[in-house]
Amino acid sequence: MESEQLYHRGYCRNSYNSIASASSDEELLDGAGVIMDFHTTEDDNLLDGDAASPGSNYAMSNGGGAPSSSTHLLDFLEEPIPGVGTYDDFHTIDWVREKCKDRERHRKINSKKKESAWEFTKSLYDAWSGWLVVTLTGLASGALAGLIDIAADWMNDLKEGVCLSALWFNHEQCCWTSNETTFAERDKCPQWKSWAELILGQAEGPGSYIMNYFMYIYWALSFAFLAVCLVKVFAPYACGSGIPEIKTILSGFIIRGYLGKWTLMIKTITLVLAVASGLSLGKEGPLVHVACCCGNIFSYLFPKYSKNEAKKREVLSAASAAGVSVAFGAPIGGVLFSLEEVSYYFPLKTLWRSFFAALVAAFVLRSINPFGNSRLVLFYVEYHTPWYLFELIPFILLGVFGGLWGAFFIKANIAWCRRRKSTRFGRYPVLEVILVAAITAVVAFPNPYTRKNTSELIKELFTDCGPLESSQLCEYRSQMNGSKAFTDNPNRPAGPGVYSAMWQLCLALIFKIIMTIFTFGLKVPSGLFIPSMAIGAIAGRIVGIAMEQLAYYHHDWFLFKEWCEVGADCITPGLYAMVGAAACLGGVTRMTVSLVIIVFELTGGLEYIVPLMAAVMTSKWVGDAFGREGIYEAHIRLNGYPFLDSKEEFTHTTLAREVMRPRRNDPPLAVLTQDDLTVEELQGIINETSYNGFPVIVSKESQRLVGFALRRDITIAIENARRKQEGIMLNSRVYFTQHAPTLPADSPRPLKLRSILDMSPFTVTDHTPMEIVVDIFRKLGLRQCLVTHNGRLLGIITKKDILRHMAQMANQDPESIMFN
Repeated sequence: MESEQLYHRGYCRNSYNSIASASSDEELLDGAGVIMDFHTTEDDNLLDGDAASPGSNYAMSNGGGAPSSSTHLLDFLEEPIPGVGTYDDFHTIDWVREKCKDRERHRKINSKKKESAWEFTKSLYDAWSGWLVVTLTGLASGALAGLIDIAADWMNDLKEGVCLSALWFNHEQCCWTSNETTFAERDKCPQWKSWAELILGQAEGPGSYIMNYFMYIYWALSFAFLAVCLVKVFAPYACGSGIPEIKTILSGFIIRGYLGKWTLMIKTITLVLAVASGLSLGKEGPLVHVACCCGNIFSYLFPKYSKNEAKKREVLSAASAAGVSVAFGAPIGGVLFSLEEVSYYFPLKTLWRSFFAALVAAFVLRSINPFGNSRLVLFYVEYHTPWYLFELIPFILLGVFGGLWGAFFIKANIAWCRRRKSTRFGRYPVLEVILVAAITAVVAFPNPYTRKNTSELIKELFTDCGPLESSQLCEYRSQMNGSKAFTDNPNRPAGPGVYSAMWQLCLALIFKIIMTIFTFGLKVPSGLFIPSMAIGAIAGRIVGIAMEQLAYYHHDWFLFKEWCEVGADCITPGLYAMVGAAACLGGVTRMTVSLVIIVFELTGGLEYIVPLMAAVMTSKWVGDAFGREGIYEAHIRLNGYPFLDSKEEFTHTTLAREVMRPRRNDPPLAVLTQDDLTVEELQGIINETSYNGFPVIVSKESQRLVGFALRRDITIAIENARRKQEGIMLNSRVYFTQHAPTLPADSPRPLKLRSILDMSPFTVTDHTPMEIVVDIFRKLGLRQCLVTHNGRLLGIITKKDILRHMAQMANQDPESIMFN
């Protein structure tokens, strides 16, 4: 109850002073850091016809001429009002109120901690609760990630066979203890039986191939069907990657149930099934969603976070860092990912806690050791040669390919998802998943590079050829006898195996490109990191082998003659695969710094940061030439989430008066006069309109602005005044001034509502450029601002008006971008 006392404070009128007095760790709003989002029925309720919600928020003030913070919001109330401080689904939080409430709670704890040992213990618990919640989040994220990795590997191998000696072993684990494996066929052992061997009793021949083919398709369809049914029945929010919605939630939007326990449980189970089904998707993006679910659930154990939505978002920022940490084994990359890609309010304190959460999650994952290689990283590589300056040319070309692929994928995937939303096909998500899974399984099985798990494919493409590698990509001809040989010098003429692998990789590249477009957005958990990296790794390996053969056959060319000695090892095809993977992922997501850190943590290739940086930056430039939106921003816009992207520039020359409402032919702006209304008239305005707030003016003739009052505050004030004050009647005069107006002696008792009035609403003049208005909304997280001319009220601009205007300027349907 104590934490809710602030609701009765007039913080709207002293918000600026509160901000100025905040400590560095408790800064209220970081200028460009907070974006506040509004649902259709909330932000447009200020002007147009949706029902007012009980979750309406207080207006933000610019704090001019503020009275002291002791002014009570409802000065006649003595106890908190039930329901105040909670938010409806698809509404935004009020950052100002939440941060003020947290500071008030903090002051009360500090003032009481010297009273007794118990109060001092409570203050210590409160101070350490932030570290406790991120520790629990990191522990749960690491444990769930390890469980998902182990289960996905086992179920993926289940499509090909089973281990008779221990059913819970996957293919690799089954053959670890076998003494009958050979170097050339290290993946074959008596303990592992394919389905053809179990059912038909034969391992070779057309019959066994057809049986294995059939069982592969059967298991793929079974896993996909089970995944989509669980999502549809138990947790519809468990589909997709979750990152677009998490970005929106972290910007202040409320989506009830998206981070709940049912979503966590179903997402964990169906993620394993979806990955094992062989669909062109990854588990890395959904792991961020899983970690954020853990953070949200654990935050309810601590009142400091459960009762404060703004503080809860600090935990979610740390949880997203832990998610990337366990997804890639990249704790530093996870922190930078949270900072660069998903968070909008990221104070220094959150940076430290994100770092700690990522550390704990990575430690737990390393303890579980799901990859069986005693390493945290997913694709550990060791290259024996440095990169040379002339190789920047193919690295930059790979960056160009990544940018082109990213731009093409975003446009194609968004077009398909929009078609899915607008046609009858979208009504049958189960059928769509089954159809895509069937096509994927039928086409993938004949090609060994598409049949295997995508993570294993990327690992093989990253790996350098050496004497211990038995991959077809390493079948070079020996110069001595022309047969297959493995020596320490890979710069040899490619053998038939390499050329065969090149053709298979080209087919795999086309297959992955097509299927990823149709897979991302299905009603199953689907990440985009691994498929994008696989496409880039395939393209990079092809380019790397081509460069290697050029260096061998044309070592006297100027480029190679300068850097490559005859017979020297100077081209590493695996490095090209790594650079291509980073370029394609950068082209799709438009990440830069965090992506480079993730990739070098993922592979351990610290020496190759410069090629990675060159490729990632090139892919971003090329992708931005076709559109500045990454895939996550594009899906946010497709779903119509009210989200002002801070990365998007507004370059149009419109003015505030062209965007404000009311416009021509619109009904006049609904306003309240400061001392002319009765309770009955005020209730009539509230009942006849659905606006979420009303400007208060001196009189209809002057139109001089006094302040701004929210509908919810007015309703609460009237209801509580009737209960607690005698003499309040329908014909009682309502006034927002300091002193009551002169009334006849027989008039009923007037109702003073000045305490709920925001005396300093944010205003702009009608000649203010919209470029400045948009910047103000982004950096201050405004809900609305009023438009004046020479002090007279003209209209109002809401966040929804800005989103509509930006869509109109981009030649889009203004109504199509709003939330549905």
